[in-house]
Amino acid sequence: MIMDLHRILNQFLPDEKNAVISPLGVGLIHTTYGVGSSNQMRYVLQQINTDVFRNPEAIAINLEKLVNHSESIDQDPCFPIPLSTVSGSNYAMGENREYFRLTPYVPDSHAISVCSSPDEAYEAAFQFGRFSSSYASFDSLQLKDTISGFHDLNFRWRQFNDALKNGDQKRLTATRDLLQQIVDQNTILDRYNYIIQSTGFKKRVSHHDTKISNVLFNSNRKGMCVIDMDTTMSGYFISDLGDMFRTYLSPGNEEETDLEKVHVRRDFYSAILDGYNEKMADLLSEKEREALHYAGEFMIWMQALRFMTDYLMGDVYYGINYEENNLNRVINQMHLLNHFQQAN
Repeated sequence: MIMDLHRILNQFLPDEKNAVISPLGVGLIHTTYGVGSSNQMRYVLQQINTDVFRNPEAIAINLEKLVNHSESIDQDPCFPIPLSTVSGSNYAMGENREYFRLTPYVPDSHAISVCSSPDEAYEAAFQFGRFSSSYASFDSLQLKDTISGFHDLNFRWRQFNDALKNGDQKRLTATRDLLQQIVDQNTILDRYNYIIQSTGFKKRVSHHDTKISNVLFNSNRKGMCVIDMDTTMSGYFISDLGDMFRTYLSPGNEEETDLEKVHVRRDFYSAILDGYNEKMADLLSEKEREALHYAGEFMIWMQALRFMTDYLMGDVYYGINYEENNLNRVINQMHLLNHFQQAN
């Protein structure tokens, strides 16, 4: 495989004959490699997971449009810019139609997997706010959808209802009470439909995957930029802010089965809002500012819907580590949702 990777690398950098290519991190979606000498990493090479991103060309087109816009107004694009191949493409193709991209390694940078302090929450929220705000003058509708219906709550609700009709009967019967708890929260869907029909809510350039591992920090634990731009599409601010609430607030993540560890840390909540609003407050309408807290309800409930849908349909989408993994994720997210609503 290393020889194949060198052939891929040479499509970008034909003079790099002796670069060291080694696995980098443990990504959940893509396969990632570090490229450089034995003591200095210079580039990051990623193979795009085409089972998840079935139209990888859309990712490349979106990034090109964002970079071109940034250059046209002489601003930092807020993310590492992919290199072009010698033929002018910003992705390389393997022998079996595998897609690869190459980006510069950001010096003095590292990613973290868990948000462990309000300062980290602030820094990450600031970077995602900076990213969206830097494209305030760009028409986000120019961007292609890289995953259809990704944060479309109506689409997720339809999938859930299909699972109620066609899912595993034993699982449907055993989870009747939990299913009712989920359905009882459908006023969240009502507000979503108000949002998408309201002129007070604007579609913006949104990252759509704002977990803290998608921010690079320097050695002083200050945020530097955002990364992993694959889900960057046109969307509502509730997607980015809501995902930060969902993934930063609780000391226990979605895999936690001890519900005592699943709760809202109010100082983290304030830090997220402070960091995000540093760049976004002046861009949000009055209606949008009224929906800041709703963003968390939207994202947590949608994730509960997705986990439950997958559980009822036989665990076909999310990887599981044991039989009831998806069910426990649902219980976890519904518990977090209840705590989040009480924190308002």
